[in-house]
Amino acid sequence: MKIYTKTGDKGTTALFGGTRVPKHHIRIDSYGTVDELNSHIGLIRDQKIDELSKKILINIQDKLFTVGAVLATDPEKAILKSGQKRLNIPTISTEDIELLEKEIDRMNESLPPMTHFVLPGGHQTVSFCHIARCVCRRAERLATALYEIAPFEETTLHYLNRLSDYLFVLARKLSFDLKAEEIEWIPKKNS
Repeated sequence: MKIYTKTGDKGTTALFGGTRVPKHHIRIDSYGTVDELNSHIGLIRDQKIDELSKKILINIQDKLFTVGAVLATDPEKAILKSGQKRLNIPTISTEDIELLEKEIDRMNESLPPMTHFVLPGGHQTVSFCHIARCVCRRAERLATALYEIAPFEETTLHYLNRLSDYLFVLARKLSFDLKAEEIEWIPKKNS
């Protein structure tokens, strides 16, 4: 497979299905942000964290490729007039979302209750989680904007929403595991 094709030299790129769109198109921005998120998750996975979390993160990275494929698919080319799928694009299942929910619940069981927002930071690994959470929220915002223009499977949006929750709880769990200080945000009263 040749890495450079020169077909994008004029500022366009092809979606799944062959349609060419500008590289600044919201669809490209959406799946590009998911790709950025996937790279941040790889950075978290490369830290000294527990094996179960690494295993879950690999699963998440796989699912983010699915999310990217959904977002990169031209909806007009994805379905035949008969209603059958033309392109063999996987989808996010309710089981994928439930896995995140189960992991959130499992991690939360060992954490002290949260009474305030927490400031991102405390340890480099924890900070990587917070950065990934923020990128996930951006990916979700872009995907919801795209969804309003060209709807796709709602489970894709549900997955991104739940993933940002997972990344927040993972940050808290890693703070706990690493004995990092978790600083609560307590609003200061005006004088």
